Amino acid sequence: MALLDRTIVRLLPAVPKSVVQQLSRRYIAGPELKDARETVRRLNAERKMATIDVLGEEIRNEEEAAAIVRAYLDVFADIERCDLDSNVSIKLSALGLKLGYDICRANLEMVVADAASRGNFVRIDMEDSSTTDDTLHLYRELRAAGHDNVGVVLQATLRRTLSDIQQLADLRPSVRLCKGIYVEPPEIAYRDFGAVRANYVRSLEALLDAGCYVGIATHDEWLVSEGKRIAEECGLAPEDYEFQMLLGVRPELGDRLVREGHRLRVYVPFGRHWYEYSMRRLQENPKIAGYIAADTIGRFVPGRSNGA
Repeated sequence: MALLDRTIVRLLPAVPKSVVQQLSRRYIAGPELKDARETVRRLNAERKMATIDVLGEEIRNEEEAAAIVRAYLDVFADIERCDLDSNVSIKLSALGLKLGYDICRANLEMVVADAASRGNFVRIDMEDSSTTDDTLHLYRELRAAGHDNVGVVLQATLRRTLSDIQQLADLRPSVRLCKGIYVEPPEIAYRDFGAVRANYVRSLEALLDAGCYVGIATHDEWLVSEGKRIAEECGLAPEDYEFQMLLGVRPELGDRLVREGHRLRVYVPFGRHWYEYSMRRLQENPKIAGYIAADTIGRFVPGRSNGA
């Protein structure tokens, strides 16, 4: 299967852009803010929350980073005007982290302050391991400056995550816990599927023991079951945690969670950089290419299904 996944990735540059766009439509709201708005409206009607992400990690200068900031300010204004149940997720590379720490911090503070003025929330996403220290340092600085409307993401694939949880525990952070899609060296990250699952469960237990609000972000049905079990054992009410999923991935599982009374938040990316986002995500982790291929086939071939 790994060979097939890598083969799919190698063939992607030869696939017409229009075909990639058709495939990505299920996973990306569209190129414009109005596309994200209508997607979130539909999700809210299904009793699902959302988190909007403006695509644009491949910024090259401060002007492009400033444009991403303006896009997020537009998103918050739209959320407020349309009374949407949504917050935002933001990648620090899109705000200029690779251009300079101070540039990124100034841009991030602007977004977080605007969110606070509208009673909204910012989730700082986690990228590859080269950004982990800066991401957690920026999060701590924002919290020290009095910004409480901000959370962070931790990845179960990283060996350091339990240590990071211990170091953040005094802040009782709001955390999205995911497996992580980045392919990292074995000394940095777990490679074995079972080891990643086990670290996810340990991390979730550690976060809840520390009194954190956790977004249990997974499409892995076994981890969903473990998340429900742990939440019940901790005596959590439905408003004390939430599940999180990606737009277009395992929607039947998400529907089931909502029917069972769990809170569910769906990640809604949009923007004109949809092609770069799609290609980069597939190249970073060939398993995603195989998943999308199998999922696409499953929609057209009766009896085929795919579990992630």
